[in-house]
Amino acid sequence: MNVYRKMASAPYLPRPSTIALAMALLLSGCAATQVDIEPIPAVELPQKWSTAADEEQLRPDVGWWKHFGSSELSMLVDEGQRNNFEIAAAVSRVQQAEAQARIAGAPLLPDVDIATSANREFPLGGGTATTSASGMLEIGYEVDFWGKNRAGVAAAEASLRANVYDRETVALTVTSGIVSTYLQVLSLRDRLAIATQNVGNAERVLKLVEAQSRAGAASPLDLARQRSAVAGQKAAIPDLKQQERDAQVALAILLGRPPQTFSVAEHGLADILMPKIAPGLPSELLARRPDIRRAEARLAEANANVAVARANLFPSIRLTGSTGAQSNALLSLFDGPNLLANLGASLTAPIFDGGRLANKRDLAIAQKQELVQVYRSAVVTALSDVEKTLGSIRSLEERYRLKSTEVEQARFAFELSEIRYRVGAEDLMTVLDTQRNLSEAQNQLGQIKLQRLQATVSLYKALGGGWLDDVGSHAAS
Repeated sequence: MNVYRKMASAPYLPRPSTIALAMALLLSGCAATQVDIEPIPAVELPQKWSTAADEEQLRPDVGWWKHFGSSELSMLVDEGQRNNFEIAAAVSRVQQAEAQARIAGAPLLPDVDIATSANREFPLGGGTATTSASGMLEIGYEVDFWGKNRAGVAAAEASLRANVYDRETVALTVTSGIVSTYLQVLSLRDRLAIATQNVGNAERVLKLVEAQSRAGAASPLDLARQRSAVAGQKAAIPDLKQQERDAQVALAILLGRPPQTFSVAEHGLADILMPKIAPGLPSELLARRPDIRRAEARLAEANANVAVARANLFPSIRLTGSTGAQSNALLSLFDGPNLLANLGASLTAPIFDGGRLANKRDLAIAQKQELVQVYRSAVVTALSDVEKTLGSIRSLEERYRLKSTEVEQARFAFELSEIRYRVGAEDLMTVLDTQRNLSEAQNQLGQIKLQRLQATVSLYKALGGGWLDDVGSHAAS
């Protein structure tokens, strides 16, 4: 958003008269002091991440969520970015900051006012009534000799940038939440399918135990154990259904929808792809993470506020001028002898204010020093977010590989124990153990798969998503 472009679109002033031209000549000789903005403090950055990127990995882009391969997810993200309440509130804050920036730019231009009056007097003792009128065009301008007004504009523009970066941070957080919650819904549906399958396995074994019990080959204890196993498998289903409903409610809130009218259509994670992300260089985070850019903009705003507070300690100079006419007759108002003009200048300097201005300066300096630490903290936090997420992805990939092998072997063990139990070569306790091991391994595998996908979402978020470094852009994050 170009603040000066909006300021330039203000209505034109009335055509300048002789006094206005004189004011323009005076103003042209008053060059404003440039705002001295201190550089952003350097933070030591590592040369590379501890986990190297593969050649097949892709850099994050604006539509990073599309790499999960779900058209439904893409539609939900688009809907959330349009309707989410937090994003809408952040957009309103940007609009407020735009207005504040335009307000801050107003003192850089002269104030122009027009004052008119007319009066008719009727003598009480008789005589002729008289009419008088006046019209004055008044122009005032504060010479920005110490750069106070320009520093105020710089502070307002930095605040605007901070609010835009805040909007992008909110959008990135909301988008990540939508993707992560959507994946959670699908994972819970997978776990429900596995739980239903485990109930089927347990009921199949129960029928076998019941048949052997009727034949006298199985004891009442075996029958009770298997019935208990079936009940335990069924007991897991209501809790999973409740978790799935809760996740859908959370997703509906992120979309700005009533939960009663929302339902995810996809049934599981089978068709979800696992994106491979290239983290890039650590130094790139300074430009990619909107929260870092927000902290940087807040620091720039604080620098400008220090310049304003320092300038307030010095005298202020104001130039004034007016031109107009005054006459005792309306028809002769603009006759030459009735025209008036004047120029003036005033200087106001603080002498004693109980230390108020000096303390405001000290306050601004202390606030800037605080924001220096906030900026450094934001950078270090961003580096740690990426590093932890990369390590988590590497660990989860290894865990998923090992757990997949465990599930395969647990399924084989259960099937083999069931066959051996049928022929009397194995007791029921072995069947129950292998059945329980398979159920736990499948459930853990589903959780690890979800964690791996959500770690990918976290990495996208830690890298700044697909955010573009353009204050005027509305790129989805």
